[in-house]
Amino acid sequence: MAAEALFPLQPGDRLVTRVFALVIAVTLILAFAALMLVVQPYSQLSRVEPDPGSAPYTVEQARGRDQYVSLGCVYCHTQQPRDRDFGTDDERGWGRVSTPADYQWDYPHQLGTMRTGPDLFNIGARQSSEDWHLTHLYQPRAVSPGSIMPAFPFLFEVKDEAGEDDVVVQVPPAYAPAIGVVVAKPEALDLVAYLISLDHTYPSAWLETEEAADEQ
Repeated sequence: MAAEALFPLQPGDRLVTRVFALVIAVTLILAFAALMLVVQPYSQLSRVEPDPGSAPYTVEQARGRDQYVSLGCVYCHTQQPRDRDFGTDDERGWGRVSTPADYQWDYPHQLGTMRTGPDLFNIGARQSSEDWHLTHLYQPRAVSPGSIMPAFPFLFEVKDEAGEDDVVVQVPPAYAPAIGVVVAKPEALDLVAYLISLDHTYPSAWLETEEAADEQ
């Protein structure tokens, strides 16, 4: 009371007090959100170990992954099969549900959110043929009639005659050039090596731990 008598509050003082209280409240809310959405998940995932069946990418596969990223494949393909409770990915043959341990070698992650094309989490298990992938990249409709995937002819070269070390793409006559043969550039071979490496059919320690916990 004595303080208020000596220093009476002015209208502007009350506004400053309210603004200050609002700033403190907003700061606390943002700090709590950061804790729950950033710090806590980071703390959980930093302790995740790769599954024994997984392995780092080879140099060729890593270059192919860079091609995958630069071509924007993530805009049409996911790499995260869903749990059976949320979809039919398992029935489609896309494999078991993915776990954090499956992405230990990936940065940036290519989880994807759109499925204009199929999920590629296990494309290497479903289709391990280099010839098929090369033909598919050169002209998707040559192996998948009705496909809306764009062709990537710039990953290939048409030569009059293949060299000794060239990898010739097996293109059906309807899509083959009138003259010469189609040869895969190193970028195409790298990309195919990456796609074939996408095989997550190994057992998941993460899922085994969750299943054991559910049984208890």
